[in-house]
Amino acid sequence: MEPKQEVTRLLSAWKQGDASAMNELASRVEGELRRLARSYMRNERPGHTLQPTALINEAWMRLALAENPPEVQGRSHFVALAANYMRQILVEHARRKKADKRGGPEARAVELKDDLALGGSPPRADLLRLDDGLTDLARMDARLAQIVELHFFGGLGYEEIAAFLGIGRSTVIRDLRIAQAWLKSYVGK
Repeated sequence: MEPKQEVTRLLSAWKQGDASAMNELASRVEGELRRLARSYMRNERPGHTLQPTALINEAWMRLALAENPPEVQGRSHFVALAANYMRQILVEHARRKKADKRGGPEARAVELKDDLALGGSPPRADLLRLDDGLTDLARMDARLAQIVELHFFGGLGYEEIAAFLGIGRSTVIRDLRIAQAWLKSYVGK
């Protein structure tokens, strides 16, 4: 069976309560999740109490223990969902570490890396400010925020995002540019 179809089959079996499917799924996507976790942790301060493995484990626990497992539409969606959990975990960790979520000596800049030639350097913001920006963006345009999450945090390419959302590749690129400009303006406030 093709790996993509196998992941979809495992997701379906997991949703129906097959615990062994979750273990098999873990082994199939572990490399991608490790890459994402390392990417997230590169933006954190040295000596951060969370390590990539702990971040992955916490995301798995949230997925495995969810009362109503999310409706997952294939491998790309699953990896994006796990990446979203990782981001949430880091945001929660940062909120616990800082009484003042708008700054302080422990605020770290994170980079929205992009492969689009937009001119200038990518926007930088502390993780909490970026999370606030994504929340506000989602209120205005849920698709723009979802595209940012899928691309920057989920590591999905334009074609994967387009297929997942049922839109064209050029729409993904255009929306990503709009969202990036909006977030750059937001975090600069």
